Amino acid sequence: MHRTARTASAAIALTMAAGITACGSSGGEGVAADKKQTLTVWAMGAEGEKLAEVAKVYEDANPHITVKVTPIGWDVAHQKLISAAAAGTLPDVTQMGSSYMGEFVELGVLEPVDTKTFKKDTFFPVAWDQGTADGETYGVPWYVETRVLYYRTDLAKKAGITKPPTTWPELQQAATDFQDKAGTKWGIYFQPGGLDAVQSWYPFLYSAGGAIVSDGKAAMDTPETVRALNEYGTYFDKGLSTKSFQPGYDVLKDFNTGDVPMFYSGPWTMAGINDNYPDLKGKWAIANVPADQGSVSMAGGSSLVVSKDSEHKEAATQFLSYLTSTEGQKDWFKRSGDLPANTSAWDSGELAADANFKIFREQMETAQSWPVMPEWTEISSKADDAISQVTQGKASAEDAAKKAQSEIEGLVK
Repeated sequence: MHRTARTASAAIALTMAAGITACGSSGGEGVAADKKQTLTVWAMGAEGEKLAEVAKVYEDANPHITVKVTPIGWDVAHQKLISAAAAGTLPDVTQMGSSYMGEFVELGVLEPVDTKTFKKDTFFPVAWDQGTADGETYGVPWYVETRVLYYRTDLAKKAGITKPPTTWPELQQAATDFQDKAGTKWGIYFQPGGLDAVQSWYPFLYSAGGAIVSDGKAAMDTPETVRALNEYGTYFDKGLSTKSFQPGYDVLKDFNTGDVPMFYSGPWTMAGINDNYPDLKGKWAIANVPADQGSVSMAGGSSLVVSKDSEHKEAATQFLSYLTSTEGQKDWFKRSGDLPANTSAWDSGELAADANFKIFREQMETAQSWPVMPEWTEISSKADDAISQVTQGKASAEDAAKKAQSEIEGLVK
């Protein structure tokens, strides 16, 4: 999942939404799917480049359809989407990051998903939920991601670690053993603060049964959430993880040297290791996140949405059906490495046979995500602040959680 800070406040967004409602069009009946037409599509980052390749294949099979894909950088995606929503010029189809969904649902610019065409049980439940707000689904799951534990097997052997840690106590003991017995600089890497530190903390939060917001109410001061924050902080108190945060830090460099023998990350990291550090072949492995109440990691990814004002909703729906079908998802995985949101795409081929992908699928089955809320970026930034307070020793988990609770209560509607 990619995320940037929002550049428009909730108040501004609501003002825009009022304008859109007043002057936007509903698109009328629109153009029939079998008529000659052009679909406009925005996709972000590397996905934008790869989707253009898929579009050409789709055009060959559907010569009456032209698919115009515009790649958008994640660093400018939010502002461009906000501007387009305000002007009533959103493309027919847009890739929507999970942290954006609530905001654009509230703006009223997205077409509800046709649940006769797209079935909830086709996808990972958490992926479907990421596109659902107030009982209505607006996003069709496109790809998913979750975080697992990466660790150096060669250094584990040196440290006397015979199997990957499966519980919180085992994880902390492994981090200690890596330092004391294998001589690593750190026992593990967790982000100590800064933007999106919360993503490093989510596996602790969800495994403890905690939440930042639960049932529409702030939940930062619950026993489960405080427990997760306290456990996270102990790694910094004991010197097992660095307190220094460097924006743009590449953990793989320290994983390669052995300074960092463990960290949490997503599926893209496997390719990063294989492509950039071939000497590590046979010296690393992955495992599910160690459990507290359960082994529960975060879920991220992207959905595909259709503009409420689109004149090409029928053709857009057919294009989305192709992209999220079993074969379309397998093809997308081969091209991009993104994990399919459609669970049937995992039942054969590399995704079914590869032991590492089996671990990711198992983790996805229990993964959790944050609520679909327009204020989520502001809310999660308060959790970022609480994490930093704890890791830097400026506040106890209880006090940091209490402060965040008060701040989040002011944001939750």
